[in-house]
Amino acid sequence: MNTKPRDLAQITLAVLFIGGLIAAAFWIMRPFLPALIWATLVTVATWPMMLGIQARLWGKRSLAVATMTILLLLLLVVPLSLAIAALVENTDRIAGWSKQLAEIRVPPPPDWVAGLPVIGSKLHQFWQQFVAEGVQDFATKLVPYANVIGSWFANQMGNFGKVLFQFLLTVLIAAIMYSGGESAAAWLKRFGARLGGQRGEGVVVLASQAIRGVALGVVVTAVAQSVLGGIGLAIAGVPMAAVLTVLMFMLCLAQLGPLLVLIPAVGWMYWSGDNTWGTVLLVWSTIVGSIDNFLRPYLIKKGADLPLLLIFAGVIGGLITLGLVGIFVGPVVLAVGYTLIDAWVNEELRPE
Repeated sequence: MNTKPRDLAQITLAVLFIGGLIAAAFWIMRPFLPALIWATLVTVATWPMMLGIQARLWGKRSLAVATMTILLLLLLVVPLSLAIAALVENTDRIAGWSKQLAEIRVPPPPDWVAGLPVIGSKLHQFWQQFVAEGVQDFATKLVPYANVIGSWFANQMGNFGKVLFQFLLTVLIAAIMYSGGESAAAWLKRFGARLGGQRGEGVVVLASQAIRGVALGVVVTAVAQSVLGGIGLAIAGVPMAAVLTVLMFMLCLAQLGPLLVLIPAVGWMYWSGDNTWGTVLLVWSTIVGSIDNFLRPYLIKKGADLPLLLIFAGVIGGLITLGLVGIFVGPVVLAVGYTLIDAWVNEELRPE
């Protein structure tokens, strides 16, 4: 039986037309893509919470959506506004820190430093070397960058409205997704089934689990560490505690931890002569800096049963490659790829 030969030109033009149509759609939606991605991630990560709120509000979806919208406004927009306002308000102060470094004089080390076990002699020698060299040379190199830092912070004032609009748009899109989440999830499952059958549908479910696991493990841990660290800074009387809390949150998201902020704060407390609060802040910093060792793995495993090394690689690689949104996109991409490869390898090894 003769079959009609395929028209290569027709197939090529059809593929080009579909590809061009998809590219044009992404081009038109480009201004809204960041808000759309963030809204999708937030909705997927907080969907169980929304269902729990709906169950407590007599099963009313509208009341649950309104409650979640208010919570997102309080958790996203309000802290972001306060953080950016604090950064911009302290622009001159932050830019002047590098200039003040040139006036700092390091005192000689106390006698008891050399008597410390294990590290005493090395610490005493390092302190003496630092006193001899001082921070003047290092500070002198930072002074030319003070004006650049000030200009950068001043330019952020112009971006404040844009960032705030993106977050408001994120909350609006998330509210729409909350109202019709089941239909959207069913459509995505059908799309995955069309691409890869049952395995494609499983990939969609895996992506949602990876998003939820990263949101629970990375973001919740970062919030917990930064909030606890900020409380310690505020109680100890460290200046600009709000700005340092925002910085801690960013460092925790980047998997660098809060100690990069807390340890210099402890040193500043001892430097200013407040040894009591310096010791209290040191103990508190040790506790805050170590809670991620058990909190993050527990929360990630609760959201998705994936290797922790895979999650961490996705978080760090996504952050470097795609910015803040890459914290979620990176682990999802690696999780989907890992699952597909693992399923393919195990399927090949199964006996007939």
